[in-house]
Amino acid sequence: MSSRLRRKAGTTCGKMNELPEIVKQKLAALPNKPGVYRYFDQKGELIYVGKAKNLKRRVSSYFNKEQTGKTRVLVSKIADLEYSIVDSESEALLLENTMIKQFKPRYNIMLKDDKTYPWICIKKEAFPRVFLTRKKVSDGSDYFGPYPSVRTAHILLDLLSQAYKIRSCRTPLTELGVEKKKYKVCLDYHIHKCNAPCEGLVSKADYNAMIAEIREIIKGNMGVVLRELKAQMMDHASRMEFEEAQEIKVKYDLLEEYRSRSTVVSQSIHDVEVYSFVDGGEAFYVNTMKVKDGAVVQSHSFEMKRRLEETAEEVLLLAVTDLRQQFGDHAPEIIVPMKLDYALGNVEVTVPQRGDKLKLLELSRRNAVQYKIDLEKQRSLVDPERHQKRVLNKLKDELHLPAVPEVIECFDNSNFQGDYAVAGMVQFVNGKPNKAGYRHFNIKTVEGPDDYASMKEVVRRRYSRLIEENKPLPNLIITDGGKGQMEVVRQVIEDELHVSIPIAGLAKDDRHRTSELLFGFPPRVVGIKPDSDIFRLLAHIQEEVHRFAITFHRKKFEKGFMHSELADIKGIGKKTAEKLLLELKSVKSIKEATLERLSEIVGSAKAEVVYKHFHQ
Repeated sequence: MSSRLRRKAGTTCGKMNELPEIVKQKLAALPNKPGVYRYFDQKGELIYVGKAKNLKRRVSSYFNKEQTGKTRVLVSKIADLEYSIVDSESEALLLENTMIKQFKPRYNIMLKDDKTYPWICIKKEAFPRVFLTRKKVSDGSDYFGPYPSVRTAHILLDLLSQAYKIRSCRTPLTELGVEKKKYKVCLDYHIHKCNAPCEGLVSKADYNAMIAEIREIIKGNMGVVLRELKAQMMDHASRMEFEEAQEIKVKYDLLEEYRSRSTVVSQSIHDVEVYSFVDGGEAFYVNTMKVKDGAVVQSHSFEMKRRLEETAEEVLLLAVTDLRQQFGDHAPEIIVPMKLDYALGNVEVTVPQRGDKLKLLELSRRNAVQYKIDLEKQRSLVDPERHQKRVLNKLKDELHLPAVPEVIECFDNSNFQGDYAVAGMVQFVNGKPNKAGYRHFNIKTVEGPDDYASMKEVVRRRYSRLIEENKPLPNLIITDGGKGQMEVVRQVIEDELHVSIPIAGLAKDDRHRTSELLFGFPPRVVGIKPDSDIFRLLAHIQEEVHRFAITFHRKKFEKGFMHSELADIKGIGKKTAEKLLLELKSVKSIKEATLERLSEIVGSAKAEVVYKHFHQ
C-alpha cells in the first residue's frame, strides 16, 4: 500500500511548526508497521529513501529531535513524503535497495555500480554456451558473479574449457537442425575442444550433464562434482572401460588442482557468506567472501559513499542486502562483525567470537583493509592534486572552517635548557610542503625556557609583518602543542593583531607520536581516525615542523657550544675540544680538571697546552 497524496510546493522544514501542511497530515496518518518511506523536495524530486521497522516512529524522529550535519540539511529540504508498508523487515530492506538503485536519490548512500563487472553466463539454449559478459539480459539464462576482475573469471573459464568439451560458437543450434544435418563441425572439434553437438556427435542429455557439472563448479560446489566424477571413474574401471576412466581422471585431476590452489579455511564450514568492512568516515570499504566446502570460492571488495550520518551498521546492512540481490546464489548463513538490527528472512546471522569463523571474518577484513590502501594509493598516484584537495575539503568539514585550508602554517619551539632558543615554521600549500615558505626564528626577547612566551614572540613577528606588507594570511594555524600553546597564539592573533585565523593544536602521546587534534576555544578533541587521510596529513605537518625546528636548533647549538674558550686555544682543534666537552660536559669542568685527568682524555701533550692556558 502506498500513500500518494497531491504534492504541493511548500516552505522547507526544519522544525515541526515549520512543516508544510501536507507533511503534517501524513505524519499524523503514519502506521506503526514496517515499510519504506520517501522524501521529496519542493520541485517534487525524490531526495531520500529509507526503511523502517516502525514507520511512524522512524519518520517522526526526523522532525521531533534536533538533527546535525548533513541530516539537518536533508530535513530542511523535505516538502513532501510518501511511504509503502510491507509484511516484514526483510521485505523493507529489499524494497529500499530496489528503489535506491532505480531512482538514485541525492542523499542516499552511493551504491556500487555493478555494470562494469564481469559475469559468467550459461546461455539458455538447446546446447548452452558458457561465456563471459558484462551485460545481464532477462532471457532465462543463468548469470554468476559479479567477479572482482576479468582475470578471476577467465581463470575459471579456462579451467572449464580444459575439463569440458562444450561449444563456444555462436551458431543458433536447434534440435531440429541437428536432426536434419544442417550444421558442420568447426575447428574446435578437430583440436578436441568441442564434442560437436552440431552434428549430433554428443547427445543433448550428455551435453546437459556437462552443463550441470559446470553450473555446480561455478557455484563453488567443487566437492560435489569431484565426488561424482570419482564414482564414475571407479565404475568405468570396475567394468574394464579404461579409456573412459582415463578421460574422467584427466578432468578430475584438473578440477582437483584448481581446488588445491583455492584458499582453504576450514572443512567444517560448508556454505556461508562473509561480510566485513573498514569504516573510512566518508567512504566505507566492504569485502564479501563466499565459502563452499571449506574453501573461499569468491572474494569481492568495493567502496560505498556516505551521504548522511549513517551508522556502520546501516551501511553494512545495505551492502549485505545489495550483494545478496546481485549474487543470486544465497548461502543459508552469513558471518558479520556486528549484530544487525534487521531480520534477513530465513538467513542465519552469525557474529563469531572465536574459532574458524572468526578467523574467516578476520581474513575478509584484511582484504577490505588492503583494498582501501590500494584504492587510496591508486588515486593519489593517478591524480595527486585531486586527492589532496579531497583531503583538505574533509579537513574543512571536520573543523567547520570558513574556507578550504589551502595554506596551513605550523610552529614549533626548540631550546637547550633555555639557551640557543629558536623556533621553526613550515608552510603547506594545497596539502604539500612549500619549502619557499619555511621560516626559522631566533628568539630575541625571551630569557630562559619559556615556550609560551617564545611562541608569542614568533607568531607576533610572523603575522605583524605579513599585515604590514599587506600579504595574504594562512587559512589555518597549527601549533605543535596542546591547549596552552593554542591560547597564547589566540591572544596574539585576536587580542593583539585583531585578525581572524582558525587555530588548531596537535598533541602527542608519551611516545612522541601525533595522537589528537584540538580545535576551538575552549579547545576540544576532534575525533579523527588515525588511519584517515586527514590524520596522515596532520602527522606529516607535525613531523616536518619538528624536523625543521630541531635541525636549525642543532646548527645553532653546535656553533655556539663549540665556539667557546677552547676554540681560542692555539694547538687545540675541533676534535680535541669535542672529546673534552663530551667527557667533562662544560668549559668550567675543563678548567677545574687536573693535568692527569686531561691527559687521560686527550693525551699528555694536548693536555699540557689546555692546562697551561687556563692556569697561567
